[in-house]
Amino acid sequence: MRRRLVIQVLAVAALPLFAVPAFSAGEGGGGGGGGGNQTVTQCKKGMVWDKKKKKCVAPKQGMLDDDNIYEAGRALAMAGRYDEAISVLSLAADKQDPRILNYLGYSHRHSGRVAVGLGYYEEALRIDPDYTLVREYLGEAHLQIGDLAGAREQLREIEKRTGKGSREYGMLSEQIDRFMKS
Repeated sequence: MRRRLVIQVLAVAALPLFAVPAFSAGEGGGGGGGGGNQTVTQCKKGMVWDKKKKKCVAPKQGMLDDDNIYEAGRALAMAGRYDEAISVLSLAADKQDPRILNYLGYSHRHSGRVAVGLGYYEEALRIDPDYTLVREYLGEAHLQIGDLAGAREQLREIEKRTGKGSREYGMLSEQIDRFMKS
């Protein structure tokens, strides 16, 4: 376990060495919208939905704003297309957007690069410690590496921020219960 922790710490420390150069993809911001789902349901591999053009396009620097990049990347990640999600999310102009960092972490973690995912989650929480979805995913990552205490710590942090009735609390609590029964 100690060796695994050392490897993870080294991988997280090396994360800045693998950072993608910043592209000028426009201004980011909050926002919902359904562009991401259209990326998954209508676009071929390597293409993303452009809300302005209302069609699938090849993602290139400066072509999509960070909200479109986030929506498309999130949808690809949730559809299990992790490498595509990473490619799209890496186009974001705002490399410090916690939403982008969260789904980069999610995609790397689900691709088997848990230590890299942990680094993205930690960076997202450094920027926004109240982002409970990151805390849920970080707790799940801790379970993946057998760190029950780390998962429980994230569950406590979620409870402090949203209480036991939140979706994030319920999902992580359920994952912890499954982990303990296995």
